[in-house]
Amino acid sequence: MRLVSQQGLRRYLRLFNRFTDWLRSVTSERNVVLGLSLIVGVLTALASYVLKYLVSEIRILLTERFAPESINLLYLVYPAVGILVTSLVVRYVVRDDISHGVTKILFAISRRKARIKSHNVWSSIVASGITIGFGGSVGAEAPIVLTGSAIGSNLGRRFHVRGNTMMLLVGCGAAGAVASIFKAPIAGLVFVLEVLMLDLNMASLLPLLVTCVTSACVSYAFYGTESMFSFSLDRPFSIQVIPACILLGMVCGLVSLYFTRAMNWFEGIFGGIKSGLYKFLLGASVLGVLIFFFPVLYGEGYDVIAQLLNNDSAANIMHNSLFYSSNSRSLLIYLSLVMVFKVFATTSTNGGGGCGGVFAPSLFLGCIAGFVFASIWNGYEVMNENLATKNFALYGMAGLMSGIMHAPLTGIFLIAELTGGYELFVPIMIVSVVSYLTIVVFEPHSIYAMRLAKKGELITHDKDKAVLQFMNMNALVEKNFIPVYPDMDLRELVQIISKSNRNIFPVVDRGGKLIGLLRLDSVRQYIFRPELYRKYNVAKFMTEVKAAIVVTDTMGVVTRKFEKTHEWNLPVIRNDGTYIGFISRSGLFNTYRRTLVNFTSD
Repeated sequence: MRLVSQQGLRRYLRLFNRFTDWLRSVTSERNVVLGLSLIVGVLTALASYVLKYLVSEIRILLTERFAPESINLLYLVYPAVGILVTSLVVRYVVRDDISHGVTKILFAISRRKARIKSHNVWSSIVASGITIGFGGSVGAEAPIVLTGSAIGSNLGRRFHVRGNTMMLLVGCGAAGAVASIFKAPIAGLVFVLEVLMLDLNMASLLPLLVTCVTSACVSYAFYGTESMFSFSLDRPFSIQVIPACILLGMVCGLVSLYFTRAMNWFEGIFGGIKSGLYKFLLGASVLGVLIFFFPVLYGEGYDVIAQLLNNDSAANIMHNSLFYSSNSRSLLIYLSLVMVFKVFATTSTNGGGGCGGVFAPSLFLGCIAGFVFASIWNGYEVMNENLATKNFALYGMAGLMSGIMHAPLTGIFLIAELTGGYELFVPIMIVSVVSYLTIVVFEPHSIYAMRLAKKGELITHDKDKAVLQFMNMNALVEKNFIPVYPDMDLRELVQIISKSNRNIFPVVDRGGKLIGLLRLDSVRQYIFRPELYRKYNVAKFMTEVKAAIVVTDTMGVVTRKFEKTHEWNLPVIRNDGTYIGFISRSGLFNTYRRTLVNFTSD
């Protein structure tokens, strides 16, 4: 039966390949890409719907009977169950690491030629749905962005598109995911331009627009055209609140810095634990305790955002909590503590074995930061200007997203589309820009990019690095250089020189390891003096290697070695020092030019 199924699969693949070949023969690749971008938009929207439905149904099933004024010990249990089930699914079904969704996309672009594994089409949906539904304090957006990018990558692979087109389809998947889950097509487009992609020309924007609009329209069909968060403007923007907006932007930048640094520190603790069981116990314990004391940390936290944007009562916000009260001062203390502990809840979720992202935590923290800031400002009557707390909660969402993701444009457009708060566009811009300018003083990379940046594997927004990444080192290695040995006499060397059309000879030991170089110029004056043939050997003329290229070096490292040594040819060796061949400067830059033309072609 398995044989039959394998034969059927091979037959299907052959038919599909014939179809793709026929399609490419009757239409241009540009039209194929536009068609694929439309398909990606539909599929990412359906994936977003499935994930949101899964999260919602699990949460309703587990918590709908909880009375708001009562304390529930099940908050200690649910997150542990969710993390445990997710860990088992990932370990025994997926058998791959699916955490840090956006970072994985950046890695795929940087190191895997935009190729994302097939299981990412569904694995992140299942894992994050279980994690968040059971209380994991993370967001569903990064997993669905990875899902969308996987859809684009695998469709591109099936249709045998070129490398730069594959990267565009990955971007389409990411854009469609953001557009569908937030019903925010502009934010989806801007997210890809600002956070993910390397460099896009004008022709690349059309497929992105097609995906974003398609994905958003499918979401409208499921959820209606209303904004994700209901927001009514009670007090319009006035020039008098600009100083408060600037100060809030600085606060958001510092809160973003705290979130980023604390997450890196706590992730380091989890990374130092070798046992998966101990990671689970630590993550589940920290998360369960935090949710027990602060139930608003359960799940994505979008209900709390809606409450703060609509001036809901303190009692409703502090539901199921030991802090349950209708006092506004108690609410302020409660939310301030939530700001401190949210990062540990998020990191515990992922570190313990769960699956989720920081999109929702960014919005959640930003909303609370803006609300707390405005409440403190009003309490101390700063500048005799009373601030609208709901407006500043909105500004804070943009500020934290801008700071944590280093994406001010995404923060601006996403918050405007999420709430319909276009009347507050100017203050949102002020807070986002100031927040970004504040955090870049301390952190040059976003929370997504810093892991890759530390390894030198980040190529986003850098066309030069992108082109180098698409170059194949193996194709650059020239192997027609004849090796010589240090104990070889001049007679043998002259015989080898007569057979070679190169003026450099790698000197290797008997094990094949590179120990030096011999240049023709250094022996030229001795070639026609036979009386010296037995007197001198290769070791006399050998020079040291200024720099050698290791096969594991990135192309960026290769170019830097050429720039540093000013050499026209550099030897290539394996990690153990074994000689392989040479790479020439002229060959490197000729290949660079060809790759650049292909990379930037429409």
